[in-house]
Amino acid sequence: MKITVLLGGTSAERDVSIASGGRIIHALRGRGHDVTAVDPASGPLDAGAEAALLAHGVGAEPPSLEQLARMSRGAISPRLAELPDVTGADVVFLALHGGSGEDGSIQAMLDMADVTYTGSGHMASALAMDKDLSKILFRAAGVRTADWLMATVEGGTRLAKEIESTLGLPVVVKPSKQGSTVGLSVVKERAQLLAAIGEAYRFDDEVMVERFVPGRELTVGILGDQALPVIEIKPVKEIYDYECKYTKGMAEEFPAVLSPAENEEIRDQALRAFRSLKLGGYARIDFRMTEAGEFYCLEANTLPGMTETSLIPQGALAAGLSFADLCERIVRLALEGRAVGGRGAGAQPAGAGGR
Repeated sequence: MKITVLLGGTSAERDVSIASGGRIIHALRGRGHDVTAVDPASGPLDAGAEAALLAHGVGAEPPSLEQLARMSRGAISPRLAELPDVTGADVVFLALHGGSGEDGSIQAMLDMADVTYTGSGHMASALAMDKDLSKILFRAAGVRTADWLMATVEGGTRLAKEIESTLGLPVVVKPSKQGSTVGLSVVKERAQLLAAIGEAYRFDDEVMVERFVPGRELTVGILGDQALPVIEIKPVKEIYDYECKYTKGMAEEFPAVLSPAENEEIRDQALRAFRSLKLGGYARIDFRMTEAGEFYCLEANTLPGMTETSLIPQGALAAGLSFADLCERIVRLALEGRAVGGRGAGAQPAGAGGR
């Protein structure tokens, strides 16, 4: 099968995407597929350019905004759907994270070009990327999520008081449309709020302030219409941040020990969240579990990390799927969706739960 892997791009999660894409390329070639790599920041990669790109590791911090701005000026993203490597592929495997790769923009272009691709469609991708809209839809579907407010740059002291009186402290301040905890801060004192909001605004035009939920960090991968085993994360730091996610030894991840009732509840909540956003193919749904045993959904990731330290491959492994099995299954889901829906990303059969 001819598969084109899109990796890199110009988002703050570029390095993570390269790490994910490299593993996907290796796994699919190991299964005998004809795999081509394309970076939306520069274009198709020959063998030498691919090797050079994949040698680039994930650092403790994301690329700077200045680096990303320079890349964006020469990006070919708007012309992706014109490339023969894209239009001629049986499947385009989206290994992009954040930015136009995950917000529905590239998915919309591929839909217009009638290209089959992995993961969710353009509308679902956009909904999941917008944390404010996601949380509204989660609640409508009966998925518990922490209280939140949307901040403004001009709010000043009045906004800080409103946040403290409405949500209490501590709170989590984060860009509304970013991933990998880019621009995220945990604020414990009112005096820190405005600086944290300003930092988040560097990465997005909307900022969310969310009540901090103490407790265990859990995640559930969704593959097709099945919830994978629950994975628990114990980061070295208070928050499972960018460094903890992508640096070996900075977090411990393992199958969560839960009661049968707890396991059933969180997997049900994950599927509800997945369906509420009309996601497709695969995704990862993140949670916090309080000491009282309540689950709070944090967000949905439509193109979750596939790096050596990423979580959905660990959930798949706990279900008996190797990394190559997981990649193959994601490709097959894209093809099955195409056969059913006649669209690039594919659609679930009617009544299959809002794919």
